[in-house]
Amino acid sequence: MTIVAAARRIRDNVGFWLTALGQEAMDLSLRTHADLRTRIVESPGTTLDDAALAALVTDLRTIASKTLPAGDLTYGIFSGQRDALARAIITLVSEEASGRPIAFNALAVMQVERDGETQQVIHLGLVMVDPDVRGKGLSGVLYGLTTLLLFVRDGLRPKWISNVTQVPAVAGMVCETFSDVYPSPLLQARQSFDHLQLARGIMRAHRAVFGVGDEAGFDETRFVITNAYTGGSDALKKSFEVASKHRDEQYNAFCARELDYARGDDVLQIGRIDLAGARRYVTREVPSGSLPALLAASTVLALQRLVLPLVHWMDDTRTYGILRPRRGGGR
Repeated sequence: MTIVAAARRIRDNVGFWLTALGQEAMDLSLRTHADLRTRIVESPGTTLDDAALAALVTDLRTIASKTLPAGDLTYGIFSGQRDALARAIITLVSEEASGRPIAFNALAVMQVERDGETQQVIHLGLVMVDPDVRGKGLSGVLYGLTTLLLFVRDGLRPKWISNVTQVPAVAGMVCETFSDVYPSPLLQARQSFDHLQLARGIMRAHRAVFGVGDEAGFDETRFVITNAYTGGSDALKKSFEVASKHRDEQYNAFCARELDYARGDDVLQIGRIDLAGARRYVTREVPSGSLPALLAASTVLALQRLVLPLVHWMDDTRTYGILRPRRGGGR
């Protein structure tokens, strides 16, 4: 056996085993509470077959039906259309014993221009929780877990996030978890040109992601979307009295001051997930019983980041960078 043939054989065998770690889109399931499991599915519109996708959408609609009258949500993931689900990252919490779905978050990945380049922004998305299980401390899992895992998979590079809400509890959670958040009642909050560029790009091209119609206005100074509930998210409009409050009164006062609830205003928050934000999330939001599963998932994703280029290099049937596929059985 020649040296070249031996190298190819080693490459083929190693490549076979590494393929198990070579999935580019996440589809993870881990225990986040004693009796609950959380599944994170990235781009289900492109990665799941018809039956699996239909089952996932059914779970999402089941949760939504406990929160809103049937048919009130007409945009995005509830349509079941593959193009809407292709850009989504679904975090689904279910009871471990029965499999009953009880909560979800639908993140969206947006491509937004900043400084003449395309910048990826993770929109924290729509969150719904079955009213029967509220108070179980699910907000940390629903809002932060998936973002943290994406941050780890991307080699701990800071990632921009966005959030649209009128709920003080959610606005405060975003301010406390992520870094460089604007707007915020915190003294260190400042609007940078990066914030403004991203906000303009989101409002120009991605209103459909959070169900805001073209007629909604946008205050670039305060980052407030006015008359926001006219583009498919109408049923989510709340009064200040009904909206969940934060334990820290400054966030409640901030939303009451900045938003006109009768008109239907939202705040557009933009921030980043970075090492400081990841540390805050792990120390404040992750239940102690969930740490082993979280560490295991993070390790796999970090390893995946290192392994994927090697997997691509070993596959000599497809183009990778400047490398071209090997044709036929030539030496």
